[in-house]
Amino acid sequence: MTQDTDSQHSIIHQLPPEISNKIAAGEVIQRPSSVVKELLDNAVDAGADQLKIVIQNAGRTLIQVVDNGCGMGKEDLRLCFEQHATSKIQDVDDLFRVRTLGFRGEAMASIASVAQVTLKTKRPGDDIGYKYEIWGGEEKSFEPAAVDSGTSVAIRNLFYNVRARRQFLKTDATEFRHILKAVQQAALANPELGFKLVADTDTIYDLPKEQPMKERIAEMFGKSYKASLIEFEEQTSYLSVRGILADPKLTKRSRGEQFLFVNGRPFQHRYLTHVILKIYDRWTGEKEYPFYAIFLNVDPTQVDVNVHPAKEEVKFEDERSVIKLTKSVVKKALNEQFLVPEVPRHNQHSRQASPSSGFSSDFSFGGSSQKQSWKKEPMKFPSRINFDGSKSEKKDSDFSRQLYDFEEQPAASSQQDQDPAPERMRERGFWQLHDRYILTQTRSGLCMIDQHAAHKRIVYEKALSATEEAIPSTQQLLFAQNVEFSASEFSLLEELHPILQRMGFNVQLLSGNTAMVSGVPADIDVGDEQSVLKSMLYQYRELEGKVELDERKKLAIAFASKTAIPSGKKLTDVEMENMLDQLFACDEPYKDPLDKPTIEYIPLEDIESRFR
Repeated sequence: MTQDTDSQHSIIHQLPPEISNKIAAGEVIQRPSSVVKELLDNAVDAGADQLKIVIQNAGRTLIQVVDNGCGMGKEDLRLCFEQHATSKIQDVDDLFRVRTLGFRGEAMASIASVAQVTLKTKRPGDDIGYKYEIWGGEEKSFEPAAVDSGTSVAIRNLFYNVRARRQFLKTDATEFRHILKAVQQAALANPELGFKLVADTDTIYDLPKEQPMKERIAEMFGKSYKASLIEFEEQTSYLSVRGILADPKLTKRSRGEQFLFVNGRPFQHRYLTHVILKIYDRWTGEKEYPFYAIFLNVDPTQVDVNVHPAKEEVKFEDERSVIKLTKSVVKKALNEQFLVPEVPRHNQHSRQASPSSGFSSDFSFGGSSQKQSWKKEPMKFPSRINFDGSKSEKKDSDFSRQLYDFEEQPAASSQQDQDPAPERMRERGFWQLHDRYILTQTRSGLCMIDQHAAHKRIVYEKALSATEEAIPSTQQLLFAQNVEFSASEFSLLEELHPILQRMGFNVQLLSGNTAMVSGVPADIDVGDEQSVLKSMLYQYRELEGKVELDERKKLAIAFASKTAIPSGKKLTDVEMENMLDQLFACDEPYKDPLDKPTIEYIPLEDIESRFR
């Protein structure tokens, strides 16, 4: 068989550049924030000290980064969009001593293959600059232009030619939150640089050059941080560790304000993150996350930054030493601040009073009493469950049939004829097990109701119903409250504002990521509006990507999760009875909004079998 015949039957062929670049874009450019990160990396590497980021429609319509760095000449302008073209790597050894942020030469080629790119640039010493347009990898124009020194890159209509990728983008609030994270990382890693972020004509950040780190953190994450930050620094021959930790009192219910950097590069490390959060455990509660920004500096030959397509992960040569030293430094900084010496833990048998010392052996500066003192004030929940004296309207599927399955008996009075089930329930009684479950006997067994799940179902359906009413039920506050949000929280608040208004929140959006709350739904205790709003935004984010529901239903779930009566709350007989009345008036009484059961039934036979 000849060589020509072989080539005709070959099943392997070289991909054209337009396809290979789109494949590379799938790894490097996952969402708008990936573009922002790559452009910021290039601007920092170009020696800029002032960067401006302009975003429209959460990056779908426009992402623009303008810097005053070294710019490019005519020869480099086309070359920067070629795959594997870079100014930062000269030979193989450079891969093991990378000090710059961008270095692979894939980003600009990948971005240009899936967007409409306009780049303007000029070197400080040149008389004139250049403008270059490239759409979907195809050159549109190349011409001289009068532009300022530095580089301006505008990315329009990201994924316009890869519709499947565009459809996988999340809501504007979610995508913008990822963009914020990228800008926050760059601003924390480079406090000597100025950053300005503008989103849809609103200035989100305007951070000056040479800004003290504490001021920068307070401006980005909230003024309450400024007086509650702990700085630390430690250095060894192998590694230096410095950073800023937040007071444990400033924890949040969501992740997102934990930052790790190595040699100025942000990175993720699950185990190191776990170790740091574990140190905070003695002061924080479950699912409470503190702010921290930790900067590691190590010889570039001792860390591999080329192990992840998006440069999000790194590999240390001596990972054990890095983790051990970081843990020690963070622990020392917190213990020095809060005067918590290490005290050996006692086992259960040793927790007896010691006759020789005269003190109880469980007395400890680092024990539970110390931890409790740093916990936040307990959340307030409404103790009422519709005490208006009227019974909830029963459906055909009344719990007298569903739950009790009574045999028909002659009624003793007209009142019993109208509503026999509650009377029979009262005859059998209610019990509360561990302040979590409501128990009552049925004709053929035992019924258990999860009080938190049941009340979540009640509040959820009530909140959904409120969004459909022409005039929502709102209790006006005597004094309006100004609530400060982080930039990402405020962005989500803007998106959900119309639904919140229909649910009964009177919220006016102000400048500077601040909102004024003048009214709240009747189910919220006055004084708890800030906690409820912020918790709802957190819960809403947690639901994104986990459940396929519309915004209205997800927000109703978030509201119910925060305001429902919690497990562990003591209820009176009247409260338990009212809860069951309302539960069985719901459209779906047997499940909470996330399909977890509200009611479990144990037949009498199963109980009897345990005593045989």
